[in-house]
Amino acid sequence: MIKSMTGFGRCNLVKDLREYQVEIKSVNHKYNDVNIKLPRSIGYLEEDIRKVVLSKIKRGKIEVYISFDNYSDEGKNIRINKEIAKIYINNLKELADEENISSNIEVTDISKFPDVLTIKNNENEEKIKEEVISAVNEAVEKLINMRKLEGEKIANDLLERINKIEVISKEISELSTGLIDEYIVKLENRIKEILKTEEIDKSRLMQEVVIYADKCSIEEELTRLSSHIYQFKNLLNSDEAIGKKIDFLIQEMNRETNTIGSKSVNLEITNRVIDIKTQLEDIREQIQNIE
Repeated sequence: MIKSMTGFGRCNLVKDLREYQVEIKSVNHKYNDVNIKLPRSIGYLEEDIRKVVLSKIKRGKIEVYISFDNYSDEGKNIRINKEIAKIYINNLKELADEENISSNIEVTDISKFPDVLTIKNNENEEKIKEEVISAVNEAVEKLINMRKLEGEKIANDLLERINKIEVISKEISELSTGLIDEYIVKLENRIKEILKTEEIDKSRLMQEVVIYADKCSIEEELTRLSSHIYQFKNLLNSDEAIGKKIDFLIQEMNRETNTIGSKSVNLEITNRVIDIKTQLEDIREQIQNIE
């Protein structure tokens, strides 16, 4: 079944005081464009996340948002940068001596200066990677399920429209069947009226009929249109990304319909050509949202 390019998926995962939230949304796009936003602490996972998304989603503009909070004590160490602390102390003492002020420096005061105290996380990167990828996979699956539901609605609408086109094309075929016989009668009557005689050169008449039949024949166009309709229906049952293929088919169907319209000398056929083009335009709008 076809899938829409519009969808949303979310996953909240908590493991050993590590909390992850993954949100993925997608909208229409000509190609596959993945944008990932995640904390610096797990920035090294960006390409792994991209590979997961690209392996499951073939088309669309995809935004991935990931938040990560680690409340566990595992691997957390406080480090004192003594060299920087000494520089602060020496400079403060010099300032105190120059300005003749008290230099009562407390350790707690020094600890508040930039880069004196740092928290170093010796986190298990492989464990975090496994948890992030798990959360991403779940969010992607939810996104895909939403895209499938939306795709099912689109598929039903497309099938209804393509069936209408098939019915109209058969009506055109029936209408075109008697056009040559109609033309022969009209041509004979016209010649008799102009020449005021009942005697007509049959061989010349047949030449004119052959020329007319060749010029206004739409049998080939109807055959190709029927073939495109058959392919279109088969694609609707495909699990692949078919948006571009369907777009190409619609272009071809539109081309055949235009040719039928240009050859038409029958008002009823012309009206039906307009009906087909209306349906094709509606289909074209719908398929812009197909993966």
